[in-house]
Amino acid sequence: MTTTRIGGYRPGLVDLATGRISREIFVNEEIYQEELEQVFARAWLFVGHESQVPNPGDFFVSGMGEESVILCRDRAGALHVFLNSCRHRGMKVCRYDEGNTTVFTCPYHGWSYGIDGRLVGVPYFREAYHQQLDKSQWGLVEVAQLCSYKGTVWATWDQTAPPFLEYLGDFTRYLDLTLDGWDGSEGGTEILCGVQKWLIPCNWKFPAENFSGDSYHNISHRSVDLVGIGPSGSGRRDLRERAVARRLQVCLPERGHQTGLYLLPDEPTPPAYQHSPIVAEYFRHCEEERRRRRGTWGRVTGSPGEIFPNTALHPRQPRTIAAWHPRGVHQTEVWRWYLVDAAAPAEVKHFLRDYFIRYSGPAGLTEQDDMENWNYAHAASRGTIARRYAYSYEQGAGFEVDDYRWEGLRIPGGVMDITEAKSSEHNLRNLYRRWAEFMEADNWDQLATWRRPESGPHRSNAGIHSQVAVEAGK
Repeated sequence: MTTTRIGGYRPGLVDLATGRISREIFVNEEIYQEELEQVFARAWLFVGHESQVPNPGDFFVSGMGEESVILCRDRAGALHVFLNSCRHRGMKVCRYDEGNTTVFTCPYHGWSYGIDGRLVGVPYFREAYHQQLDKSQWGLVEVAQLCSYKGTVWATWDQTAPPFLEYLGDFTRYLDLTLDGWDGSEGGTEILCGVQKWLIPCNWKFPAENFSGDSYHNISHRSVDLVGIGPSGSGRRDLRERAVARRLQVCLPERGHQTGLYLLPDEPTPPAYQHSPIVAEYFRHCEEERRRRRGTWGRVTGSPGEIFPNTALHPRQPRTIAAWHPRGVHQTEVWRWYLVDAAAPAEVKHFLRDYFIRYSGPAGLTEQDDMENWNYAHAASRGTIARRYAYSYEQGAGFEVDDYRWEGLRIPGGVMDITEAKSSEHNLRNLYRRWAEFMEADNWDQLATWRRPESGPHRSNAGIHSQVAVEAGK
């Protein structure tokens, strides 16, 4: 038997022409170290929400890849994101999850930093440094770019990356399905309670692909649906909408973002939340208002999606944003934020909080199913023999369309209608297409293909295949 030496990343591990993806990209330590540099050091990453730092001096410790970062608001009200590492010997300057402060002081040697990142205090500055240390050169490391969009805060370490809204492209309208009020009001959401955090023994790409649009794993949630986890206390969480809507998977090939959508007919939305008249009336009113404000687009509701590389969106109920923080090739730390309409009555927020807890997170019935899958799939792919055999991503290949239209609605992006097909791996292929492009590209000039004069709104599938699949994997 001839053995195979894989090493790090090479073209062909993601082969979209045949729909095969090597298990190595999930379990290989060298590839993991490369993607920290090639992906997480260059992409835009979700950091937090402005409502977590509403006042000057407020801070929230978050993450970007494996890096600990501090989201804070300075005395002038400006937002900053700093690397949580002292410039002297690297100690974390903030070891609290959140709070309010006027200064970050390193507990190792005592260097102190203002909430604007400037180095303001150095022990023995006169005696040991003879007042010659240039403090202006030794402030906290700040991200290259920061963007606040409808309350959410995003950052990148790469100065050459495109601005955040350009990075999103047409996906902005799909992100809005999570961030806008249920009644269609602009940015009308706030964070509910704190952030759930837990560890899963799997590579970060397992949950990332699941939330990109894995509509094939319904068998995993059969027991949950039998229990009746829906917000009305019975049946599937989305049974009524699924019965009347067109179900789509939508991706932006040149950006690497993807989501699911429900296109509702031009008729009243099926009622829900019947066990709480106040909640039912609130959402009935919101549905009417959204359609009044947004017109035909008000008939669009979202389902799970992913902003490349590791930010998951769940626009419906529970409405959440999650970050899949890599913690080594074999472990992911999940952070999940829950959103509600800021203007919602207290009873509605209380009802949704209870529903969110029993649905999502480490104690949520649905997410427990997902974690079980990712855990065992990852463990079973680490072996010497298992790593020789690729995963299949062939489902629905070749049936994608651009410029999808239905009853007056135009949907930007590459689209798969899965109303009858039930499932496709269209969006999953898009995630790994973009991942491979990041792994192979030397700079953003190569990644920002939409800036090229010859680039159309969406590349054809054939063009995409030829760019990513340089050679066939196993």
